[in-house]
This record gives sequence, structure tokens and C-alpha cells, in this order.
Amino acid sequence: MNEVENQMSSEVANLSPARRKVPRRTFLCRMGLGAIALAPGAALFSSASNAFGEEDAIESGIRVGDAALLRFAAALELLEADFWIQYNELGGVQDSEVPGGSGNPDYTEALEIIEDEMGDYIHDNTDDEITHHRFLNAYLVSKGAAPANLNPFRTLMGSTATGVNPNRVGKRLTNLTQLTLDTSWWTRYRDDAHNPDLDPNHIFPQAVPSLHTGQHTAIPRTDADTSNPNFLQAIANTAAFHFPTIEQGGNSLYPSMAQRATSVEVLRILISIGPTETMHFQTWSDVAGNAPPLSAVDPVTGVRVRFPDLEVENELFDKALIMPEPCPFLSRNLPPCSIIRPTKTQGVAMGALKFLTDMGLFIGQSPAFFSYMRQLAQEADAARRGV
Repeated sequence: MNEVENQMSSEVANLSPARRKVPRRTFLCRMGLGAIALAPGAALFSSASNAFGEEDAIESGIRVGDAALLRFAAALELLEADFWIQYNELGGVQDSEVPGGSGNPDYTEALEIIEDEMGDYIHDNTDDEITHHRFLNAYLVSKGAAPANLNPFRTLMGSTATGVNPNRVGKRLTNLTQLTLDTSWWTRYRDDAHNPDLDPNHIFPQAVPSLHTGQHTAIPRTDADTSNPNFLQAIANTAAFHFPTIEQGGNSLYPSMAQRATSVEVLRILISIGPTETMHFQTWSDVAGNAPPLSAVDPVTGVRVRFPDLEVENELFDKALIMPEPCPFLSRNLPPCSIIRPTKTQGVAMGALKFLTDMGLFIGQSPAFFSYMRQLAQEADAARRGV
């Protein structure tokens, strides 16, 4: 096993004495590891909750639907932790809380042009996401349910630039070098007339239209990417917009899934982690507005990116307007309200998975990875609030 698998095995062993009463073969099958050991095909990644029926799930301490909600959330937090660790290795604070990297001075400097405390923010966001997936998986295990397990899919290359942890090269879950970012969240939260829950066909304008076409790297792929200061700043700017693009997804996901939880304790978990994602989102949406205006061409792919000046009077784009504008909520017969949006719950997990896939975050992943993630998303979307 690699260092990540060893760490997870240690955590499971230390945090779940009750779980160790489950036969080892059953435990491995529930984690998806038994199937992987036999033959790594997409068809073998069966539903974790299908390994035990609803009666068994209740006896084990958690309903199937509640376990599915938490397992999907844990999988997304594992994915978030993976790419935040990559950012931290290159541009965050290096310490015992988030160890492994050594920092890339040129990339760090470009990030600090946007926000002089960027290293601290990246570090703290990384630490938060690590605690989220560890807690969620430990809670599932404590209830006798299978945790989310993405270790078999740690196969992506990632950066080889100065600063990365050499032990993790080729062992990433996510790809930060071919991103296509939907920055319409910027105008969605500034629009006082539309809400995607009530206006699903309304098109919110992009804050940075060029990031929504082509594929862009948010980290230096190699040291060659740090040789041109203008292009390196474009990479840092891309990261600055990727941060809130990701966090606004969790901002909506947790309250959306909470509406499907049955257990009060599971509800408490979802509505307690969710606001932390909202704090991340507002921090990063504020920071992104400081990205310096520029235009650059990727010397490897030839893709051009242009970052506009967002210090404007137009209320849809003004970088100073970081508080959610009141908008229609539930019904247009009710007065506008400042809210998280969207929070409609139908299909939210599959929607989140599609959003991340369309972003390019999983370019290079195996069919088995997508099969496993789709299964988790479908189970989460099938959860229904019970009595």
C-alpha cells in the first residue's frame, strides 16, 4: 500500500473498534477493495450500501439513505483535499498540519500579488477539507457503514515543478492542469432578479469568459511554467478563480443534501460542515476580485486567457459586492431574501459530479473511477427523508 492507503488503514483501525468486529472479507467488500483486488473493472464497483440491506444498516446504527449522503460528501471532501494539498505544496504554508511540499517561490509570489495572506488561506482551507473527509469516514465506520474509498484511483500525474511532494507525483486524484471554469457564480450571487432554483434556464454571465473555454492550468506543470512572469501570473489568477468556483459548489451541496437526511445527527453534520464551505466561498470570492487584469497565452497549448478588471460600477460584476444580493426565493409572491443558491435538492449529487467532471478536474481518470463516483451520487440522490 502507498502512504495514503497506510494512513487511511491506520485511521480506520484507530477510530472504529466496533467496526473491527465485522469480518475482514465483508469489510473489504464494503469498501470496494475486495473487488479491486480481484479485477479492477468498472462493473465491479458495486454500491457500497448494496453490500447490506436496509435492516442491517439500521441495526448497524445508520439508515442506508443517510449513509449514502455522508459517503458521497466524504468522497467529494477526499477529492477537495487532494487538489488543495497540491495547491498547498506549491503555494501554501508548509508545516506539520499539512506536510509534504516545500513550496514554489515563483508561484507563491504570483499568488501573493493577488492576496498577501494567500499562503495562510490555502493552508487553512486544505486543513479544513482533510478534517472533513476524515470525520465523515470515521463517523460512517463508527456506525458500521462503509466509508468512501478513492485510494485505488490515485493515479494522475500532477505537477513536477519545484515544491511538490515527490512521493505524490503520479498518485493524484485530481487534475489541476486542464481546467475549464464556470465563473457564472460571480454574477449569480450579484443578481437580485434571478435564482437558479426558480429560473433554471436563465444564463448568468461569466466573470472571466475565457476561463469557460479551452483548458487552463492553475498550477505550474513544470518549472518551465515559472519562466514567464506574465504567464505565471495567469496561472495564479486561474487558481484564484478556481478556489471559489469549487467552494460555491459545497456552499450549495450541503444544505441541498440536508433536506434528504432522516437522522437528526446526520442533519446536524451536514448543516455544520456546510457553513464552513460558505466561509471558504466568501473568502475566495473576495480574493478572486484582486486578480490583476492581464492577457496571456499558454506556451504549451496555445490557449489564450484574459482576466478583466472587475473594479467596475456594474452591479453584476463589481468585485466589492461580495455579500449575496437578495433574490426571489421559494416563490415570487414572497419578498426577496439573501440566501445560498441554488438549494433545490432533486438530483443534486449527480449535478455536483457533472459540474466537477465538466470542469476537467478528472481528466485522465479511469472508467472505474467514474463508475464508482456515479454509484455514490445515485445513492445519495435516492436518499429520502424518513420517520
